[in-house]
Amino acid sequence: MEEITAELETDRLVEAVPLRARPRITVGAKTDIGRIRENNEDKYEFFVPEEDPVIAAKGLAFIVADGMGGHEAGQIASELAVKTFLETYYAYPGSEPEAALRAAVHGANRIVLDVGRAIPSRRGMGSTLSALVLLQEVGYIAQVGDSRVYRFRRGVTELLTVDHTWVEQMVLHGSLSREEAESHPNRHMLLRAIGSDTEFEPDIYLFQLEPGDTYMICSDGITNHVSDPQINEILGAAAPSEAARQLVTSALVGGGSDNATALVVRIDAIEPVG
Repeated sequence: MEEITAELETDRLVEAVPLRARPRITVGAKTDIGRIRENNEDKYEFFVPEEDPVIAAKGLAFIVADGMGGHEAGQIASELAVKTFLETYYAYPGSEPEAALRAAVHGANRIVLDVGRAIPSRRGMGSTLSALVLLQEVGYIAQVGDSRVYRFRRGVTELLTVDHTWVEQMVLHGSLSREEAESHPNRHMLLRAIGSDTEFEPDIYLFQLEPGDTYMICSDGITNHVSDPQINEILGAAAPSEAARQLVTSALVGGGSDNATALVVRIDAIEPVG
């Protein structure tokens, strides 16, 4: 497992938010270069603060980013995206979670875009970004691209995000079936990405947390080769670290055509405070 090493400016929080509930979690993560790629363009991070004011106002954050661009530019893009997202989110001065998430996505997009414009070898680089925030008794997701967030709850695994891909739009519009989309040559064509030179808004999702929930954030290197029934079986049977290992191993056994990353978070309890 990894945690961010740079110190976040969490002392810039300006609005006091009462702490009502504290999520207790177990987290596990695994990433692999795969069988074909020469470098790992995936990046995962998480930040679990200990200070009550930060837990109350910003919560616990977990992120997976999948870079693109070639010649190591994709690796740089995903690292910049994750670092900037975390720094911007925790430094955001207000107490509105959705506003903080949008500001963090926009900040990551600007940094990746600016670096890509400034350095010719990195021009056109970009990244997906899927962020899960556990804030007291609720969860938030900020979504850009085709990395995904799943939830295992009471024996059922549900996909919580929508891919920002051309084929997904065709499926939603009824022009392609789900089966046709899975094998379509344009299935990885992104409509939104960090580092895009167009203005866009991330998808923001809000939902209630429940003790026993298990959330899995992953790059498409997992979902390219691991079926939904396999994901459900693994999340239901294994603890987070073992689940992450099994998911990545299954992706490698299934072909390993891309970098594969899984970040698994289990909510062990939601402790009321006060």
